[in-house]
Amino acid sequence: MKEKPSSDTKQFLLTLLATTFSIILTFGTSAIIDRRHKAAAKKEMVMMILYDFDKTIEQVQEAESAIHQAKEAELEVARHPEYYDSLRFHIMPAVKVASEEFSETTENIFSSNIETFNTLGNVNFVHEVSSFYSMRRSYQQQVLDELKKEVLGSEYAQYIESFLDLGFPMYYFTSYAFLKSLQTTRNRCMQMMKVSEEELKEFSQMRSVNNEHGEEGTSSQQMLLEMVEDDEIIRQAKEKLEQNHYHQK
Repeated sequence: MKEKPSSDTKQFLLTLLATTFSIILTFGTSAIIDRRHKAAAKKEMVMMILYDFDKTIEQVQEAESAIHQAKEAELEVARHPEYYDSLRFHIMPAVKVASEEFSETTENIFSSNIETFNTLGNVNFVHEVSSFYSMRRSYQQQVLDELKKEVLGSEYAQYIESFLDLGFPMYYFTSYAFLKSLQTTRNRCMQMMKVSEEELKEFSQMRSVNNEHGEEGTSSQQMLLEMVEDDEIIRQAKEKLEQNHYHQK
């Protein structure tokens, strides 16, 4: 006949069972929390990248529109040289956008930290993102930088021949081709990471609100600095007046 476990043995087994269950529960909960944190970090990074894509595309669209206006002005002058004086400055929006640069903050975060690749965990997505940023650099160099260089080295405002040498049709075509490629890559990334337009729109709105608050803070700091500088100018002027009065006595 088997002996029944003693009360001490029962207590030991219950304690062991409770301890084991506690360890499993603790590590299991930690693993769940860790997975949730990783999923949240991945989602945040993906949304940041796609948001940056959209801001880039908006900037390229603005540049394309300005270059298109310049192209139309150049063609109109080619058809009607007598319009040169009234149309030569219609290229100024294109000159302005050619001096602008893309923000590289998100790109630098993406490319400089190995943890970013581990967080994203999708080789194809990483490849597409790298391709997008590579195209953006090419656009900066081949369109904006070249256009800025050509305009700054031209006497388009003095001579109609120089105006017609600017070659805006080529810049417009190149800009259009880049824009389509950037949009295609962006849409492919959206599908790959299963991000809807509504999700990205909501994220963009949140970022816009945060940026507005940031701009208000920057504006306040600028106003404060301006006030200090103004006060210093006034103070120096007062000192000069006092010195002049002193020497006149």
